[in-house]
Amino acid sequence: MNKKLGIYICHCGGNISDYVDVEKVKKAIENEEGVAMAKTTMFACADSNQKEMVEDIKSNGLDGVIVASCSPKLHQITFRAVTERAGLNKYNYVHANIREQASWAHSDDKAGATEKAIHIVKAAIAKVRYAESLEPIKIKSKKAVAVFGAGVAGMKAAIELANMGSEVFLVEREFFVGGRTAQWDSVCTSNQSGGEIVSELYEKIKNHKNIILYTGAEAESYSGSIGDFHLKIRIKPSFVKSEFKKENIEKAISVCPVEVDDEFEFNLKKRKAIYQNKESEFPKRPVIDNINCTRCGECEKVCENIDFSQKEETVDLHVGSILMATGFDPYLPETGEFGFNAIDNVITLSQFQRLVSASNKELIYNGKKIKNIAYIYCVGSRQSEGENKFCSRYCCTTTIHSSIEAKKKFPGIFNFHFTRGIRTYGKQEALYHESSKMGDIYLQSYENDPPVVDIQNGKTIVKINDILTGTKEMMVEADLVVLVTGMTPRAENSIGSLFKLPKGRDKFFNEIHMKLRPVETVIDGITIAGTCQGPKNIAESVNSALSAATKSFSYVSKGELELEPIVAEVDKDTCTWCGICSEACPFDAIKKVDYNGKAVAVINNSNCKGCGMCLPVCPSDSIELIAFSNKEIESMIKLLAKD
Repeated sequence: MNKKLGIYICHCGGNISDYVDVEKVKKAIENEEGVAMAKTTMFACADSNQKEMVEDIKSNGLDGVIVASCSPKLHQITFRAVTERAGLNKYNYVHANIREQASWAHSDDKAGATEKAIHIVKAAIAKVRYAESLEPIKIKSKKAVAVFGAGVAGMKAAIELANMGSEVFLVEREFFVGGRTAQWDSVCTSNQSGGEIVSELYEKIKNHKNIILYTGAEAESYSGSIGDFHLKIRIKPSFVKSEFKKENIEKAISVCPVEVDDEFEFNLKKRKAIYQNKESEFPKRPVIDNINCTRCGECEKVCENIDFSQKEETVDLHVGSILMATGFDPYLPETGEFGFNAIDNVITLSQFQRLVSASNKELIYNGKKIKNIAYIYCVGSRQSEGENKFCSRYCCTTTIHSSIEAKKKFPGIFNFHFTRGIRTYGKQEALYHESSKMGDIYLQSYENDPPVVDIQNGKTIVKINDILTGTKEMMVEADLVVLVTGMTPRAENSIGSLFKLPKGRDKFFNEIHMKLRPVETVIDGITIAGTCQGPKNIAESVNSALSAATKSFSYVSKGELELEPIVAEVDKDTCTWCGICSEACPFDAIKKVDYNGKAVAVINNSNCKGCGMCLPVCPSDSIELIAFSNKEIESMIKLLAKD
């Protein structure tokens, strides 16, 4: 109890001091029991102040430290590291949040914000008096990582992890790798096609000794926790022998009576129930679509390489970390949305890109030569009504790039862009400049007054109240209307449900903090990368993949992990096992065991996150949370009640 405490109160560059009288806070607490020194500082997190804190701790022989500043999500780790550099156990540090909880919350009441800040700091002082030196929990960690999703982000992460020396299991739900990138013939601001990018990555994966690739594979179940995940992977059969003759497969395809929409071509074309991968997809092998195949036997008659005796396989993987790179789905407009599925010459941007790729000499759709193309932006993004209020980031650039490519490939095309403001950020601005020089017309509307697509006298007309000309109504007779659709989270999200991955308001997987912990999830040991986290272009996806790979490797590189010691602990003498705590635990961290002839609860420290959900439900008060014990919390309450 007789600790010497150091208190630092941060101005936060005005974020706090504009609404909280930090000097008054300092005067109110500097004579509290145990406070050896109290200071105000402009930026507590600045290098200069951190160095000063180290010297203060050493010269004053401090036993505990409090920094009153912003959210602990931002800088608790920072100041814990400062105390460690000064030779003090980092768990003798307590963080007091007077920005989010005082200055920002009560910016309209400066006196009230100041009084609340004083109470918050006093409560922290009461807590730190009981703070104990703790040591991290150490567990073994398997030096292997499972990467789910073999698009560009997943493949790049797998290669990076393998190069660092980790064993990597790359698991792809589809039969071919490449993801969405494989569908693009031309990539913005790059001299490579999507197929070339995928091919280059696949060759590295195929030839790397540390990578095992599973395609047609999904996670069926998992158990364990960071450092010790056990996965069960289900692998679907392709029903084609590994050794096959191309000419035999072509015969089988020709006699197959089943035709279905080709997802790779965004349903612009048909494929058979037995089909081969596209040029940009790997590995190079044929597959039978088990969902649509009728088992008519026609392919078996002409091809000896068909094998319907193949069964699903299951493999067990043991890894220390999991990296999610499961990608996105393009937004699918509702029937009637800007004429989609109601007017026969309205298609999506994804379909348009495949149409341009497949066309030669002339751009023709539904038997009609295309001359005037109207591009309607922000379909499925920045919705004033609906869930997708986010900007999909890549759409403007991709559309302008596609319009340029179409104009170069098919001279005589006229491009009309119906926008809500162009967002070609960074070097991508050059594409907008090129498009404008080529004569493309840009029109703009407000979000509550979108363009209208209609049929007049058998012709498709797109109308807009153009704010660039003072809301003058402009009309374009369009041979083709392209809906610029954004990115949405995967509709099939069983893997997210299996691993209980948190989602943000946009329904994409959510990171802990977009700046400080941008690829970590609240599930320890699981990182996220690429567009499963939110809209990104290829370069941004690769950057996040490299970051996620580095973080995942940090979990497994040493073969041993240090975990937070702030976990629940059970008093086995008073526990009588009622099971209520286990039901309340969201992390499956509490199990029943036998102790001296009776059933009691025990905590799996590697699973426990210190959330405290089990504490209030325990009828015998047998559970306490380390670093948040009853005496610590009660001392804070008593202090606040007294004031």
